[in-house]
Amino acid sequence: MTRRSRTPLTGRSVLVTGAARGIGAELARRAAARGARVALAGLEPQLLAQVADGLGPEHLWVECDVTDPAALQTAVRRTVETFGGLDVVVANAGIAPLTTVMTSSAHALARTIEVNLTGAMLTVHAALPELAVRRGHVLLVSSAAAFTVLPGMSAYCAAKAGLERFGDALRLEVAHRGVTVASAHPTWIDTDLVRDIETALPTFAATRRQLPGPLGAWTSVEACAEALVENLETRRRRVFVPRSVGVVAALRQAVTGALAERVVMRVAATRVPQLERDIAALKGQEFGRNSRGQGRQSSR
Repeated sequence: MTRRSRTPLTGRSVLVTGAARGIGAELARRAAARGARVALAGLEPQLLAQVADGLGPEHLWVECDVTDPAALQTAVRRTVETFGGLDVVVANAGIAPLTTVMTSSAHALARTIEVNLTGAMLTVHAALPELAVRRGHVLLVSSAAAFTVLPGMSAYCAAKAGLERFGDALRLEVAHRGVTVASAHPTWIDTDLVRDIETALPTFAATRRQLPGPLGAWTSVEACAEALVENLETRRRRVFVPRSVGVVAALRQAVTGALAERVVMRVAATRVPQLERDIAALKGQEFGRNSRGQGRQSSR
């Protein structure tokens, strides 16, 4: 797909996680305004119902924990049953701990990774078979924290950096199926999550205000959601909010940049189908024979 092409959202079905408030809720509104049929997923049923009611009766909401594979499968199934298919998934659900590594509980560190990274991966895993049917699109809501750091954001930065790399590898895996993958990288968006952090941690807030240029910029939810909904139509590989964040990202991109990726994409077009045939021959074995501590084997 060229950078100038556009796939209008009119008549398309879109599943958004973390859709009860903030970026997810506003993105759902803007996607619906462009003619999409939207399924909202999240953990706050009353807020989800309010957002869905505001969109109109043709839309859907589903209570769903993104760390629960069964709940995600249900959300995808209900979306497909209601709308006849799935064209776009937006992995937006996320949390941020109010701790450093030293002051954190082990649970808070692990849960941050579980929701922000594993939850997004599980969301894609559940949606991908349906997206492949319609040559659909994946938008992973990462962050500028994928390539910048601040104290107090260790687990969050790790999760968001991992999410960006996940998206880059996924893009190679699904290109031959016609599925596109993008990652979004906002800085500071006027959401409950960011406000809660800055209210609870004044030192963190002061540090943020001292960051140079786009790294300290404050952006409205509306502006962020508009940039994201544009991506659902343009399907470009990156979204930066504000756009000047792209300059920061470019400074650390070389091997994983767009030019290198074009070369690898040509190879992946033939190698990925071969790889998938090799995987199928393993008959469900997902780890090396001598791997330890991998947990139970899963079935598809």
